[in-house]
Formats: sequence, structure tokens, C-alpha cells
Amino acid sequence: MAETLSRLPGAAGELVLRRSGPHFEIIANGMFLMDTRDGTSERLLVTAAADRMPAGGRMLIGGLGVGFSLRAALDHPRVGGIVVLEREPAVITWNHGPLRELHGDALSNPRVRCVPADLVPWLRTCDERFAAVCLDIDNGPEWTVSDTNAALYSGLGLDSLAWVLQPNGVLAVWSASASESFAGLLRARFTRVEVLSVPVSRGEPDVVFLASTPRPAATDPADFATK
Repeated sequence: MAETLSRLPGAAGELVLRRSGPHFEIIANGMFLMDTRDGTSERLLVTAAADRMPAGGRMLIGGLGVGFSLRAALDHPRVGGIVVLEREPAVITWNHGPLRELHGDALSNPRVRCVPADLVPWLRTCDERFAAVCLDIDNGPEWTVSDTNAALYSGLGLDSLAWVLQPNGVLAVWSASASESFAGLLRARFTRVEVLSVPVSRGEPDVVFLASTPRPAATDPADFATK
């Protein structure tokens, strides 16, 4: 039986950290969000993007989670500085606390800047450019933690994500399921799109969407609204 370690308020409702044997679980507003049992696809999200990005470039990670993605970025030889956005203070606190040993205290690495902010409004004012953007803040384009996050996976949201990429940059998006409609939106905005499937022990495979070399777009991130 899982042991509840912490309950804290969050943007998407109550956040709960539980321990089940050697594993940790995070529950958001009563919905299972993530655990530490595997992490293969979360690591692939970062390593696949890093393999394709310009060497030494900076990476933006949307969603800290349990730190698997951040650890993979720090360990990849092509990644320089890392900015990780996490809107839930509880998740940041837990990664400094009981989750720290899972990723070698990655948040304390001098190459990492952790920004306690919601990615959606942050994009509207971002004046930085990244060699790679890795998005893992939901269970996928069709299963978001909050309604406002759905805007990220729209055409306008993808335009805003492309805006913060370097011309030869890479966008990677994690999903718990396939989505041909989302893949179509990516193909309309990037010259190359790949879909990687990762088998899991139960249910349909996890998916990592990779999109590189943004096409020219007229959308300014200031126009990105959270409707």
C-alpha cells in the first residue's frame, strides 16, 4: 500500500507525493501524473532531442517531474546550459527533498536554472532562444493536467514554441498516447517530424514527438493566449 509523504496545494488542485515500496508517485488533483518506476520515455524525450540539436546549445525543459529528464540532459555531452520550468512549487520542493537522490541533486548543478513559472504565459514574454525545447508537462496533447495547457498543443501554441527555438532547433513533446492530429500540426510547422514509440508494461506505448527546423511563421509569442 502506498504511503502518503506530502500533500500540498497546486495550480491544478491538490498535489500528493506517495511512496510505494522503493518508488515515488505524484498525484495531481486526484489524477495519476507520474512515478519513478521506469522513466525510459522521459529520458528518451531529452536524449533524442539532444542527439539532433547543435552541440553545446542550451535546452529548455518544460516540466521538472521527478527529475529524470533533467538528469538525462545534464548527462548528455551535446547539452550546454539548461533552463527548466516548473509551475508547481511542491514539485520543486520535492525534487530538493525526497526525490533528490534519484537524480543526483540535479537542481543544484551550476548549469541548471530552475524557473518557478507556468510555461504558457512565460512563452509570451520569452526573449531567449534554445537549441532544443523538451515538453513534458502533461500526459500528452489530448490529456492535459489543466485546461489552459491545451493551448500549448494548438497551432498557435506550437508557433510560440517554434519562436523560442534557434533556426536549426529541435522540439520534443512527450505523450502517453499517439495523436495523428497533433503530428499533423507539427508537420505544418516544421520541415522534419519523427514519432518515436516506447513500449510500456501495460497499455499503449508512450510516444515522443520530434520536430526540427521550424518553418517561417508570422505568429508572435505576444499573441499567444490561454483560451
